[in-house]
Amino acid sequence: MPSAITSTFLLSSNPRSSFCISPSTWSNSFHSPNSPLLRPFTLRCSSNSEEKGTSNDLKDALSGVLGKQVEELLNREENKGLLDGLEKASERVEKAKRELVEIEKQELEAQLMRNYINQLEARASEIAECQQEISQARAMVEEAERSLSLNAGNNAGDGDALRSEDGEGIDKDKERLESVKAALISAVVGTIAGLPISLTQVSSSSQLLLPLSVNFISCALFGVTFRYTVRRDLDNIQLKTGTSAAFGFVKGLGTLSGGPPLELDPGSFFSHAFDGALYVSQNLLIFLFAAVGLDFCFKMRILSPFPMKRPVPKTNTSD
Repeated sequence: MPSAITSTFLLSSNPRSSFCISPSTWSNSFHSPNSPLLRPFTLRCSSNSEEKGTSNDLKDALSGVLGKQVEELLNREENKGLLDGLEKASERVEKAKRELVEIEKQELEAQLMRNYINQLEARASEIAECQQEISQARAMVEEAERSLSLNAGNNAGDGDALRSEDGEGIDKDKERLESVKAALISAVVGTIAGLPISLTQVSSSSQLLLPLSVNFISCALFGVTFRYTVRRDLDNIQLKTGTSAAFGFVKGLGTLSGGPPLELDPGSFFSHAFDGALYVSQNLLIFLFAAVGLDFCFKMRILSPFPMKRPVPKTNTSD
């Protein structure tokens, strides 16, 4: 609401001068006709020390006048709505400030949580790498253990061989029994494997007795020799097949030598070569079947390889 205040100042050169402030024009919204503020008032001031006191009185008077005017304006009904709106706006501003502080706090917590998650992811990757290294190390340890066990088995086999050469640590009665078992198993398997071959070489059942007996005896000798040759090296395929091939060649060539003599002509030479190859292959097949049977019995613990392991005597350590 506009208002105008006209004041008249009277100044003189005398040490004591006076001036008068008289309100002349007031708006209807600021005062009533009978307001006590319409009365003129006069303030006197003097130079030097009195001038400071007069200026302070003037300030007090002006502040009092303005304070009363502001209080009257605030107490009016039409201004109460504005005051209420102002208070509500202030409350909304305070609320917005609190929400802003809360949002900033949540953002800070979210940032801290993201940093923590990044740290956890980094640690998870490190843990995965460590687990991979541990698995690799475990595989290496297992491989080393297998190598040590194989070396220990080989050393034990060498020790058993040395003890067998010296004749110490061997139960001869049990060894003989195992050799007899190996001979019987090899003889039975070899005889059964050579039965179809023997049937093709005879014309009557009475003639079958001789080849079966020869196969039985030769396979029995092969079983004993096989056990003492292979010993505990059961996975050595060259040793096992070499023993079978040796017996097959010896028996096949022996059978060939019992036939007609070799003549100095190509027909006789090719005939003996064909017969020799046939006899060797037949006997090689028989001894291979016998070797397979013996190896199966060794693996199934029906037979014990040479030398047998003697139980270690238990010592009483309580004393």
